Amino acid sequence: MKRIIFMLFISLGLNSQNLVEKIAFQSANPFSFHDVITDLENQEKQEVYGNLVIPYDSLNPDKKYPLVLGVAGSLGWKNHHYEYLTMYQNLGFATFELNSFKSRRIESTVGDQTQVTTAAMILDAYRALEILSDHPNIKKDKISITGWSLGGAVTFFSAWIPLKNAINKNLQFASHLAFYPPCFFEPENLEFSDSPIHILIGELDDWTPSDPCNTLVDKLKNKINIDITVYKDSHHGFDRRGGLEINEKGYSFKDCTFKLTEDGYVLMNYLNIPMSNSFLQKIGFLFCTSRGVTIGGNSEARNKSFGFAKDFMIRTIQD
Repeated sequence: MKRIIFMLFISLGLNSQNLVEKIAFQSANPFSFHDVITDLENQEKQEVYGNLVIPYDSLNPDKKYPLVLGVAGSLGWKNHHYEYLTMYQNLGFATFELNSFKSRRIESTVGDQTQVTTAAMILDAYRALEILSDHPNIKKDKISITGWSLGGAVTFFSAWIPLKNAINKNLQFASHLAFYPPCFFEPENLEFSDSPIHILIGELDDWTPSDPCNTLVDKLKNKINIDITVYKDSHHGFDRRGGLEINEKGYSFKDCTFKLTEDGYVLMNYLNIPMSNSFLQKIGFLFCTSRGVTIGGNSEARNKSFGFAKDFMIRTIQD
């Protein structure tokens, strides 16, 4: 483990400060969930880092804090993501900004999800969880994960038991708050963590559509602690500032449903061939995707989502 304290600055409160650390750790570059589940030890190694912010109390330097681990989407870290982290810090939580993209010198994966895969980012999140659980100022049983879009997939599927157990059977996130994740998968194995899971998604999302999320939550509701909030008249990125725009590179998955096997293969529609590498994934996407997606904020949904996120974290990780 590498920990580098690189900034100390005054925050709110007479005797409080925020201590910021850059933490680096070893992860890997699996392409698929199958690689993680069946062959994790043989994956190409990768150093990853993130930024930890601790609301350090000078009167009690040994104090431990709940933590929210954040995972950005395909466009990387944006202003509205940092607004959530700041909100959590103001609540007295520590936060961790996972930098899966910057660690691999990637700016964006829009239109090419093979550069940094969901599987690799989930592994990054768990390797970060392992390090953070041993941090002297973090409560190991009060670490939540949240993420947006691609980061929402990381947030949601980090709770999938076949994947979690392949990485670490002994640790789990205390809760999972996923913003507009891709739900267009049908897992053969419906075992998920018993930690609270919640999905926030826009009714009109054509990038990661809401209907598959509703269907998946309905399948899981009687098995685990999961729920969903669908925001009316809202698109992908409803919690951003600003109006709607078209991203021409983004894949629309509104006509896609992929089977997810118990050993982690995602199968092509119709052919049921595993999309086990970047070439086969691109072929598989041709059967159901189209290019061009809508992204942009909805002020009402944005306000509601910030309020929900605040209440969710207080409920699931605050003492």
